[in-house]
Amino acid sequence: MVSGNLGSLHYILDHVYAAFVHRTKLSTPFFSRGWGGNKLDLLETMIQQLFPDLGKIQKIPPTSIQPRWRTVWETKSSCLREGTFQTPCDEQLMNALPPESHTARVAFLFPKSVPPQKMACVVHLAGTGDHTFDRRLRLGGPLLKQNIATMVLESPFYGKRRPILQRGSKLLCVSDLLLLGRSTIEESRSLLHWLETEFGFGKTGVCGLSMGGVHAAMVGSLHPRPLAILPFLSPHSAAVAFCEGILKHATAWEALREDAAGQKTSVTLEQVRERMRSVLSLTDVTRFPIPRNPQAAIFVAATDDGYIPKHSVLELQKAWPGSEVRWVIGGHVSSFILHNDVFRKAITDSLDRLEWREPSSMMKD
Repeated sequence: MVSGNLGSLHYILDHVYAAFVHRTKLSTPFFSRGWGGNKLDLLETMIQQLFPDLGKIQKIPPTSIQPRWRTVWETKSSCLREGTFQTPCDEQLMNALPPESHTARVAFLFPKSVPPQKMACVVHLAGTGDHTFDRRLRLGGPLLKQNIATMVLESPFYGKRRPILQRGSKLLCVSDLLLLGRSTIEESRSLLHWLETEFGFGKTGVCGLSMGGVHAAMVGSLHPRPLAILPFLSPHSAAVAFCEGILKHATAWEALREDAAGQKTSVTLEQVRERMRSVLSLTDVTRFPIPRNPQAAIFVAATDDGYIPKHSVLELQKAWPGSEVRWVIGGHVSSFILHNDVFRKAITDSLDRLEWREPSSMMKD
């Protein structure tokens, strides 16, 4: 067990990091341009209408994609490719997304000279602030020795997909957060479908850290085939992160109040916070279907996480019978830095809980 003082130190580190990154004038806060107007209304309606049909979505094959690949480097034992494809979102979502986010970008690191049916691949989704492929490739790289490939998706609103007016990771509107999540889910499901049907991987999975872990859980819930599901340092809902955790100090509450006051007089900050909780309840993964194989879901959580309270992790574990939580000693920031080996072990253990599939075809160059 960790001593109380050391535990507090990890928690304090989260707050010190957040004070520097989120509470200085170095960057704008989240949602500085308000709720998103008609876009938010559209997304709320779309998502609310989807909830009764999520079980049906779980049974429907994802949209097929055909990424265009280029080889970045290649050795005798492995290869790194980068690819692009048009986001498979429907017309309404495409119109709501910024033009910069219409083209998805992925990196694909895989072992060579191994039959696809004897390989696994995990799709790694971005946490808040992860704009490049590098960190997730470093996490997945050592797994090549165990015949586990890594697919890294660049999130909408991030990296080369970032809107021109957005600075860093700070999304301009609340609607952007819902758009990011919806499009990430669709793109991830299509990538997994491609890995399973075009490349012929025998096992597949999805993982992500923090925000990426929430999306990984959603993808795992909705994918029609059993997956390894690996949410790392993740809440069960974005409402927890922005209304309970440290990110509440990085949110432009006054701008949101002023935006709401333009449509309704005498809006209080408490009413704004309640509105945020209501909107972000749409990201509550406990409202999603139980995955095809919940025993292959492993959550890794930190004992002293200033961003993600413990109860949030346990809520999703309770909703998915047979899933597992593994605790690491640390906070959000320190665990992100120090516990990559624990994350990798969770990936291999989760994949071991899946049956091998027969491939339908090999990858087409």
